Formats: sequence, C-alpha cells, structure tokens
Amino acid sequence: MVGLIVAIPGAAGAATAAPAAARSTAPTAAAAPDIPVANVKAHLSQLQSIATANGGNRAHGRPGYRASLDYIKGKLDAAGFTTTVQQFTTSGATGYNLIADWPGGDPNQILMAGAHLDSVGAGPGINDNGSGSAAVLETALAVSRAAVKPAKHLRFGWWGAEELGMRGSQYYVGRLAATERSKFSGYLNFDMVGSPNPGYFVYDDDRAIESVFKDYYASVNIPTEIETEGDGRSDHAPFKNVGIAVGGLFSGADYTKTAAQAQKWGGTAGQPFDRCYHRSCDTSANINDTALDRNSDAVAHAVWTLGVGSTTPPGGTVFENTDDVPIPDAGAAVSSSVTVSGRTGNAPAALKVGVDIKHTYRGDLAIDLVGPSGRTYRLKNSSGSDSAANVITTYTVDASAETADGTWQLRVQDLGPQDTGYIDSWKLTF
Repeated sequence: MVGLIVAIPGAAGAATAAPAAARSTAPTAAAAPDIPVANVKAHLSQLQSIATANGGNRAHGRPGYRASLDYIKGKLDAAGFTTTVQQFTTSGATGYNLIADWPGGDPNQILMAGAHLDSVGAGPGINDNGSGSAAVLETALAVSRAAVKPAKHLRFGWWGAEELGMRGSQYYVGRLAATERSKFSGYLNFDMVGSPNPGYFVYDDDRAIESVFKDYYASVNIPTEIETEGDGRSDHAPFKNVGIAVGGLFSGADYTKTAAQAQKWGGTAGQPFDRCYHRSCDTSANINDTALDRNSDAVAHAVWTLGVGSTTPPGGTVFENTDDVPIPDAGAAVSSSVTVSGRTGNAPAALKVGVDIKHTYRGDLAIDLVGPSGRTYRLKNSSGSDSAANVITTYTVDASAETADGTWQLRVQDLGPQDTGYIDSWKLTF
C-alpha cells in the first residue's frame, strides 16, 4: 500500500502524517471462562473459618485480617503471580495491602481489578467484602489456569482498612508516581457482589467500562441499574480522584429494595439488599449463590474484555500509522492519516480506534476520528481537571455510516497552555 499525505477537511494549516500499510492480526485471546461458583464459595468458606478462629472478624489490625491476606497470597503465589505485601499504619494499627501481578502484557497499559479484604469488627464480613475478594481471587486464578498472554498488564489488589475510610487503597494510590498513574488503563472495583436480596448495580464513572458490564448483563438477560448507594465510598474513589478510569459492580447493602426492583430481579421488596450489612450475621449463610455466580462471571468478562484482548481485537485487520506527529502547545489541530483499502462495504458499528499519544497533560487534548466522508467522531473532550499524562487507550466508534475504504484521520488539538506532546501511533482494527 502506498502512503498518501491528505489534508484534514476544514482544518487549514493542520499538520499531517503519511498513512502506513495494513497488517493482519491473529486472534489473541479466547472468550472469558465461566467462573465456577463452587470455587468462589470455597474461598468464602475459608474466610469464614479464618474469622471464626480469630474472634469472629477479619478487621483491620486484627489477626483475622492478616490470616485472610496470607490465604489469598498463598493461592496466588502457587498460581505463578508476583505478589507484594504493602504495609501501612492507620488508627494505631498496622494494615496491609496485597498486590498481585501476572507476567506479561504491555507495561504501559495496566488493567487492575481489586476488592477490600477487611471486615468490620462486628462480624466476619463474608458478603462485605469476602464476596468481592473471592470473585477477584478466582478470576486471577482463572487467568493462571488459562495461561493467559494478555495484551495489557494485569494487576489484582486486595485492600486493607477500607472500612476505616479506604485507607489501604488511598495509601497505594498516594504512592504511585505520576508516570505510574498514567499507565493505568482502568481500575475495576468489586465491593459486595453476593448480597442475599440482590440488585445488579453498575458503576457509571467511565462510559467504556460501564458498557462492558452492561453488555455482559444484557447478554444474559439481566437488567441493571446505575450504582448510587456506595458512590465514592469504596476503593475506586482514590483511583478516580487521580484521573484513573474506574468501574465496578455492587449487589446492594442497607438500602431497601423497591417493588419495581423486586419485580425485575426477584427477592423481597421492602427489605434491605443485605439485612446483615456490617453485622455479626454477615456469615457464609449471608450469600445469594446466583448473584455471586453472575457477578463473578462478570468480573472475568470485564478482565478478559478490557485487559486480555482489548489492545488487538481478535481476528481483525489492522491499519496503523506509527509516524510521530508533534502536537503544538495551545495551537492548531494536527492529524495523522491511515488509508484503508481492500475492504468491502461500510466500516463496522464497533470500529476499534487504538490511540497512543504522549503528552504531559492529557486534559488539554481534544481528540477526533475523521472518516473518509469528512464526518467527525469525537473520541475525547478536553478537561481541565484531568492532569494525568498520556492517552493510551482503545476507543470504540460506530462508523457504520462510513465506507470502510478511504483515508481516515486522527485529529488532535491541544487547547491549553504550557504542556506538549506528540501522536506516537494510532490504528484502526476492522
């Protein structure tokens, strides 16, 4: 394929880069596995036994918490993860986070899934939050069983002292350098996923992550609602506060299930989603197996969709431009072009647009895809509150109104002063 330099329609004086040739890619990942709910329940049984042997709880600063962490760490070490125990102090006691990294994947694109491991002092905390901890653990073990070679680097975390105000996750995020924060493509949080009178709630903090969960539940005919009860009250909040995209699931705590919710989800209207929330009765008997099963499968689906094969979607043909294009500070828009040929018909309704832009303040950037027709598809708005560096992600665009063949452009404009960068590369996957 011969490269062409093409001007952006309606953007006089904008810089351009020549398009590069297409390359075919083989499938990189299988579909997410079904997570055996019996395995998840076995982890909950172990956490219950640990609590029973240690004063009835697994709270911060208590021996039951450290025993819980040691149980999960042992499983991960045996499965081939690299584990790190991070120590911190809060409320006069030593706390611990557990971090587990799976080898491989792009180190500049980290997908992390996590859950808080501590209970309150009043009880064993099997739904809150043994359920999320066990679902994340079994998903990590499924990664090992499948010998996954992920596109992104997969990281898993279990947080201490969440019940005291997200102290463990705050400690972890607070010690990430800005360059490390910029490598996170997303953080997924799972706090209570087995409530006995369950709802199916999805975080709406990041549209792309939210759609992954919603699409999964739609595929199994489960309606969802936006999560509001725990908004900002769990371990996703510290990540969100530093500009990392977050998402997650929740099955409900002490809010009351409405008649409309009971009609679509089953269960009992007029009763809390979890009547044992923060109580001594939050034991292994306080779990809805169906909710635990569905939500555990959704955890795996999100990890596989967003981390295992999302950088290069399976079976696609990639058209890529790797020429660097400088982005002037607070200047005119620049573009990089890709010429697509050999395709018949229109572009897909889920066209993947992979973007790698190096920039010291990504909030300054507005990014558009420009189709062969000249139509503009907004990928990213500028934001004065997004101070992280770099835009390294994959967008999904409904480009079905465009013919596939033709010249496509990535248009980028820096709308703020003092920071600079460049388009490193970008690609279209059909």
